[in-house]
Amino acid sequence: MTIRVLVADDQALVRAGFVTIIGAQPDMEVVGECGDGRAAVELAGRLRPDVVVMDVRMPVLDGIEATRRLAGAGVAEPVKVLVVTTFNLDGYVYEALRAGASGFLLKDAPTAQLLHGVRTVAAGASLLDPEVTRQLIGRYAARIRPAADGADGSPLTPRELEVLRLIAEGLTNAEIAATLVISPETVKTYVSRLLTKLDLRDRVQAVIYAYRHGLVT
Repeated sequence: MTIRVLVADDQALVRAGFVTIIGAQPDMEVVGECGDGRAAVELAGRLRPDVVVMDVRMPVLDGIEATRRLAGAGVAEPVKVLVVTTFNLDGYVYEALRAGASGFLLKDAPTAQLLHGVRTVAAGASLLDPEVTRQLIGRYAARIRPAADGADGSPLTPRELEVLRLIAEGLTNAEIAATLVISPETVKTYVSRLLTKLDLRDRVQAVIYAYRHGLVT
């Protein structure tokens, strides 16, 4: 199936670059592009893309609010959003994830990583750059974690909690498997179970949950 992509970025050169790269792929099609968040919401509602590649800082309506309107809690037919940002906008990344984004990348990520991100999000999975996760979300851990909250009363088994902590630290399934000396398939099973038990949509929400409940320091 062809992945239908909408690109939203107020920087014309960046937007043109994304459109060119994505449009050149045999399994992708750019169905629209725009330079502000309100237009992104309107176009996404009309075109129903599989993925919206969304900048954070845009005029009229910023990418966080646009993401919330497209993929936030209570949206009847959510659209998958892949947020792209620059490192100095790390204060906005967590808010974008809370708004419903399925993942994020840095704007200077390699082309292959951008394309992998689009495919990953389109397939219904989440995308968290491990190094960025450690640096950005970790930096905001104190702000997003209630001081009195903790793991007490969690429905997760000790092993599932361990997997959740490693997810929150930015490890991939393969890295978690190597760390715990188990197979990647077993890791996938643990991830699926913990998401179901905690009623979480994807790994992005799992990271937020872990920091909010003091599972990562």
